[in-house]
Amino acid sequence: MNSIVEIHVPDIGDFADVAVIEIAVKPGDEVNVDQALITLESDKAALDVPSPLAGHILSLTVAIGDRVSKGTLIAMIETSEAVATVQPHAVSTATRSPAISSLKMLAPTAGGYDCDVAVIGGGPGGYSAAFRAADLGMQVVLIERYDALGGVCLNVGCIPSKTLLHVAAIKEEAEQLADHGVSFGAPQIDLDKLRQFKSAVVGRLTDGLKGMARMRKVEVLHGTASFASPHSLTVTQADGGRHKVSFANCIIAAGSSPVALPFLPDSPRIVNSTGALELPFTPARMLIIGGGIIGLEMATVYGALGAKIDIVEMLDGLLPGVDRDAVEIWRKRNAGRFGEVMLGTRVDKAVADADGVTVTTADGVTGERRYDLVLQSAGRRPNGASLGLEAAGLVADARGFIAVDRQMRTALPHILAIGDIVGNPMLAHKAVHEGHVAAEAAAGMKSSMDARIIPSVAYTDPEIAWVGVTEDGAKAEGRAVTVTKFPWAASGRAVANGAGYGVTKLVFDPATRRIIGGAIVGPNAGDMIGEICLAIEMGADAIDIGKTIHPHPTLGETIGMAAELFEGVCTDLPPEQPARPEPR
Repeated sequence: MNSIVEIHVPDIGDFADVAVIEIAVKPGDEVNVDQALITLESDKAALDVPSPLAGHILSLTVAIGDRVSKGTLIAMIETSEAVATVQPHAVSTATRSPAISSLKMLAPTAGGYDCDVAVIGGGPGGYSAAFRAADLGMQVVLIERYDALGGVCLNVGCIPSKTLLHVAAIKEEAEQLADHGVSFGAPQIDLDKLRQFKSAVVGRLTDGLKGMARMRKVEVLHGTASFASPHSLTVTQADGGRHKVSFANCIIAAGSSPVALPFLPDSPRIVNSTGALELPFTPARMLIIGGGIIGLEMATVYGALGAKIDIVEMLDGLLPGVDRDAVEIWRKRNAGRFGEVMLGTRVDKAVADADGVTVTTADGVTGERRYDLVLQSAGRRPNGASLGLEAAGLVADARGFIAVDRQMRTALPHILAIGDIVGNPMLAHKAVHEGHVAAEAAAGMKSSMDARIIPSVAYTDPEIAWVGVTEDGAKAEGRAVTVTKFPWAASGRAVANGAGYGVTKLVFDPATRRIIGGAIVGPNAGDMIGEICLAIEMGADAIDIGKTIHPHPTLGETIGMAAELFEGVCTDLPPEQPARPEPR
């Protein structure tokens, strides 16, 4: 004779008032003993509540978003089992970062593999590829070596750095308001609270990714992956456990790591970008080795915190590859922010002790200087060497990059690769687009990476954003271009915002009159560059851009005005003076 039994939340340890984030069954379902009924999420872990009985679900008494504790009624079940001695089963305390054994619960794919797609790396490219593949109906395993999804970008790169840069910008804006009649007291910097704010931003986003993976039924496995064969991976977990995952397709999204300069000693006072973002302390004097984007962004943060910054760069200019007009504006704006900017100079030696680092420079600027903190920011290298590619029949080039075609396929068509590991530029937004292409290609779609351009942004003060052909690049290639520059000194919004130093620069092909490049310097440049990207992708010419009505007063309208300059119809600048006739 069947019985109707209540199922309650069992003992879940210290957790109480926990949110229901997923319901795995519905009324009418037949369930087995230990089959997951609902998933709860605390601030520490995701918890599956299993059924203590096999039977027929009659009703559910909870919904997604409800908060439950021990003893909360979950469901009513009709069962033929004896229930007199049935006890609630302990909740599974495994987070949704399951061991490989959980993969065995999945039905094998048509080819007998554990999954349709295995994705190596949970950064922006990797999770985007995994989520897109799942949306296309494929069974996906996402392998991430760290505890949280998001990769370098979300955990120790783009997001925490922009969080700190935002704080730096607000602090400096507040200080500048004194010139306009609003004064504040001297800022008090609490590094502990600043670290907490940064961690809270990162945590909110990583929790969101964890939830989206769960909603898409993407199995997340934490460990380090290496190829065991062309169709399988060995995953080594933090506790030393080793598991095998077989796949029909694999997408490599293993990212990159900071270059460690071999002549620098091992010292807590010598850090890479990850170490700098931890804000170990506020140094009185700091040296940045490398004048690229990462180095200058960190210089902006630490300068705002009160450090005196020196920069050493082996090349003859900062921000290599960036429009020189833009870099010059940045240099003028930061002339008082930094100490020495040593171009054409290399670090010859560094000696660290408990109190600081003594650095000797050579070539351009020679001498010996003492610093409290040194940031090595000399670039990044792809993580190709640690994947065991040879076991799959693949090889990386001398720099660690993996060659791919436009569908992101490697020499083995069922293994694809995306992001930093396939070549420059090493940018998260490039990896995301490549991840979508790779997932769609793995699903049999005819997708390919056919973007004309990839924008770049330096989130310094001021911001610099650029895309497409640069004026210097065109000159180097002997290519004819027409360049227009709209000075923000003629923009009412820019002047009102104290940003009259900025500029919007557009590059046109004089034959087709189409836009082929652009650069913006000033606040929110990174938010504005997207319009130029879209114009290039759509093959827009100067009339298309100039005749598009931009809202006034905005910084964005400077793009339309720069296009009007090309056509000679801009009324926001003095008219061009006609050439004077030659004297007779």
